Amino acid sequence: MTEGGTTARSDLWGGAGWAGFGLLILVGSLSMERFESMGAELYTMPGFVPGMLGGVLLLLGTILMLRSWHRARHEAGSESTAPLFNRRIATMLVLSLTYAAGLIGRVPFWLATGMFVAVFVASFAPPEQAPVRRFTVALLAGVLTSAVVTFVFQQIFLVRLP
Repeated sequence: MTEGGTTARSDLWGGAGWAGFGLLILVGSLSMERFESMGAELYTMPGFVPGMLGGVLLLLGTILMLRSWHRARHEAGSESTAPLFNRRIATMLVLSLTYAAGLIGRVPFWLATGMFVAVFVASFAPPEQAPVRRFTVALLAGVLTSAVVTFVFQQIFLVRLP
């Protein structure tokens, strides 16, 4: 990873995104019903865990922004011209949006998740990796992730998946 330049700039934008997302989660969790009339305590209110996670995302995003701002300020003379938005980011966005908007709700969750993870792993495998190994690892990652996620949510958390 390079110091300054593009990395500092992308860390600044990434940190701003994470901090903003954390702030949205924190505000949303604070606006949730607390069920105080039913005798609920602080630790049993529905927004407690999301609020804590939102606060952590806000804190870490802010730290990332401050570090990148500091690094960019010290490396101001060596600004790189590499694009902030590249093919890997575009691939990630297309795959994620296809999974979230195209597959979820249209095919069984386990199948959508397995396909998404397999294609994602195959797409981002090191280019020097042999194709047979790349697709074997991707298929194995997709099947195992799908099985574990489906089991954990349905059997442990008792969440009905789409």
